[in-house]
Amino acid sequence: MKKKLLIVLGILTIYSCQNKEKTDYKSIIKTIAEDTLSKTVAGTADVSDAPAKEDKAVEVIRKQLNVLLEKDLPAMTKDDRFFYYEAFDLNNDKKDEYLVGFSNPYFCGSGGCSGYILNNDGSVINRFTVTNFPIYVTTSSTEKFYDLIFETGGKFHLLKMKGGKYPSNPSVQEKWKGEVPKESTKVLDIQGKKLEKYAF
Repeated sequence: MKKKLLIVLGILTIYSCQNKEKTDYKSIIKTIAEDTLSKTVAGTADVSDAPAKEDKAVEVIRKQLNVLLEKDLPAMTKDDRFFYYEAFDLNNDKKDEYLVGFSNPYFCGSGGCSGYILNNDGSVINRFTVTNFPIYVTTSSTEKFYDLIFETGGKFHLLKMKGGKYPSNPSVQEKWKGEVPKESTKVLDIQGKKLEKYAF
């Protein structure tokens, strides 16, 4: 009888230890999940290794490029058919506009590259040419849109919204004298930021 009682006590002890380990494990997992969630909500989580995702913006841009460049597509190689983009709310309406750029021989020449600025729904604000990236978004605005500084031919030029569009050729716009203001935001920094490349 004593032997049976010892066996039962032994089993109960082992079982309770296993349950404690399970509880500890669950508690650790819960703590890690809560910590990660709070950091994500606060914007302090490290997501630098997070895989790039195909998002709504990419689909909107891809669809629009296939329409805008329909006549060019037959002449383009597979290597020509990719773009970079960066989202920025240019008019403070809580909706991002998309600055779209290219960096291949089909879209680039000795004067620079071409690209687009699209509304959040994919409609075109304007096309631009002869540009070296990045583009700088200043803190000043015209017609409710931030003024932009483009580099072309080694010189900076100021582009202001006029009649709902930015000028398409930066090289003929007012030259920016001096350094780009420190408070300006650098966007579409294709070389410096190593932006994701998307096919269209």
